[in-house]
Amino acid sequence: MTSAEALLEQIQNKQSLVINPRRRNGVILVKPYHAEFAGPGAFVGGDLDQDVTFCYPVGNLAWLTPPSSAEQIKAYLIRRQWTVLIKQIVGNPIAMERAQVILNQLENWFDDATVALLPDSAVATLVGVLPSTVRSARTNATVF
Repeated sequence: MTSAEALLEQIQNKQSLVINPRRRNGVILVKPYHAEFAGPGAFVGGDLDQDVTFCYPVGNLAWLTPPSSAEQIKAYLIRRQWTVLIKQIVGNPIAMERAQVILNQLENWFDDATVALLPDSAVATLVGVLPSTVRSARTNATVF
């Protein structure tokens, strides 16, 4: 079982988890009509992610159980920050720019090699573009 499959199983069991804040890692959580990104320190699971259908690991994915309710609240706030960052990118009406900006951001948060391993479809679902748009953005890397 891969780390993403193990995480998905725990999420589907509504366990409350936190993406390891001490690693450069994260997860793309695929839901029926969109995807969300949870980076280091972000909450995943519980009722928040009961509709997750697939997980794409970003980096060396690791998670832990929050030791207290205060830590869980902190993780919720961090998840919200990640959501706000993605929402800012999605606000751009030009699909190619959204694809290029999310790729640039992921490369800033992680590294080129890690981002290159992510499927175009996973990145596309994060920002509401077609996988072919992400593929084009990868080959026509323009900085915005």
